Formats: sequence, C-alpha cells, structure tokens
Amino acid sequence: MKNIVLFGPPGAGKGTQATFLKDMYNLVHISTGDVFRFNIKNATELGLLAKEYMDQGDLVPDEVTINMLKAEVEKNADANGFIFDGFPRTQSQAEALDAFLADKGEQINGMIALEVPEDILVTRLLERGKTSGRTDDTDESKIRNRFNEYNTKTSILKNYFADQDKYYGINGVGSIKEITERIAEVFDAL
Repeated sequence: MKNIVLFGPPGAGKGTQATFLKDMYNLVHISTGDVFRFNIKNATELGLLAKEYMDQGDLVPDEVTINMLKAEVEKNADANGFIFDGFPRTQSQAEALDAFLADKGEQINGMIALEVPEDILVTRLLERGKTSGRTDDTDESKIRNRFNEYNTKTSILKNYFADQDKYYGINGVGSIKEITERIAEVFDAL
C-alpha cells in the first residue's frame, strides 16, 4: 500500500493530478473538502458536529476532521493506497494521521508538493474564477491572502515531512501530462 499527501497552493493542480494518480495506481482519493461536504449533506453525526462549528464561523476541531478521514479510510480498507488532498494542514493533524496509519501497519510514504510560482497561480485562479463560480477565485487580494495562509501553514508541514525524508517537491509548471509524469517518477520510487 502506498499513501501520499498531495500538497500545493491553491491553483497548483492538485485535483487534476489526483484524478490521474487515482486512475494510474488504483488509489483512493480523499479530499477533505469532499468529505466535509458529503458528511454535512448526508447529516452524519460528524457532519452535523462540523456544521455546528462552521455555522459559528469557527474552525472544525482536528478531532472531528480526523474522525471523518478515519471513516473514509475504513470504508476503503481494500485500497492499494490513499491520496490525502487538503489534509493534513497542521502538524498536529500530520501526527494524528501518522499514528492512525501506524495502528494499521501503514504509513505516509511521501508528501508530493506541487511547486508553482505565485504569479502563475494568481493568473490561473483568476482564469478559473471566470467559470468556477467560486468568488474566492475572482479577487486578487483574496487569492493572495489564501497564499499567505498556505505558506504560513505549509512551511511547518514541509519541514515535518522533510525531517522524515518524505518531502518531494515537484515542478508544477508545464503541461498536465508533464506534471503527471514528474509525479509518477517520484511515486514509482517510493
């Protein structure tokens, strides 16, 4: 089983690349955003709990997020591996994920981070904003604020995985096919 954390700033192409990796390697893609939306829409116990926090404008506690992800992993016990997308976001989440996987005799094999210069990302997101319907993709100051959040939080995780020799930075500029090939090269070596 190979488990990776797919990381990158907004607009880096994580969703696109996760789709290709999922199909190429028969992995299960776990997107935190999708898991949250599913649990809230289906009014699961965890979804209702998360919604309570979100409705108050508070961050959903790590424990709730982690329990949702654990449930996703358990639902897919026969998987060849997992792509974690949008999780972990903090060192405590990374530690909790490591502990959970270790209990199952598994581990994160690597964090693959798509590295793209900020100006290219701004252009990509503004372009995406024309069709995505996402208001946070149409305002450059909001986009730059998202990068600030990402850079502040990710630097911690980059170091966390680098300290375990599990950080792999990938050039996220080029054609989709070129980027997929770069990721596959790293994945195959894990």
